[in-house]
Amino acid sequence: MIVKVLAPAAFTGLLLSGAMGTAPAAAQEQVASDSSFMQVAGSVGLLQLKLGKLAEKKGSSTGVREFGRRMVADYSKANEELAAAARQAAFPAPVLLRQHQQILNRFTRKGRSSFDKDYMAEMVKNQGEEVRLFRRESEAGRVQSLKQLAARMLPQLEHRLTLATQTAALVGADVTASSSEAKQASRGD
Repeated sequence: MIVKVLAPAAFTGLLLSGAMGTAPAAAQEQVASDSSFMQVAGSVGLLQLKLGKLAEKKGSSTGVREFGRRMVADYSKANEELAAAARQAAFPAPVLLRQHQQILNRFTRKGRSSFDKDYMAEMVKNQGEEVRLFRRESEAGRVQSLKQLAARMLPQLEHRLTLATQTAALVGADVTASSSEAKQASRGD
């Protein structure tokens, strides 16, 4: 009985959505893009905070421990802003995505001897990706509050990318591929 009622309704819905053109699909795609931005940005923020705490504990060099402290301070504030923005835009609260949990697990298992170089190489890579993510949202986002948040946070992210690159060089981390990506991210390529 339910199938008899729902099948024609679903078919009618498909016909109507096709007849309405691509505008609703494009709008849904943009909202999905904003939602995706919030999901990834929130997860990255949580990851950066947790990795920063690990760097404070496991870092061998003063520079890495200081960078970790900075990440904890910066991302504590940034995560509050992202959570508030998610609430305001009616998106779910940020959670750690599987790929970010795997990165955290990898660094949790690392010993102190290999932590500094690997952590800083990861930071250069992650900060570059985060710059690109926030730049894309600031330029193409549909939810105005999220677009403004991304634009406001972008200079801080670019500055952290520079600090990550400098600290990575100090500890001898191999960031050659990440450095070229970081340069592209800061230029907006």
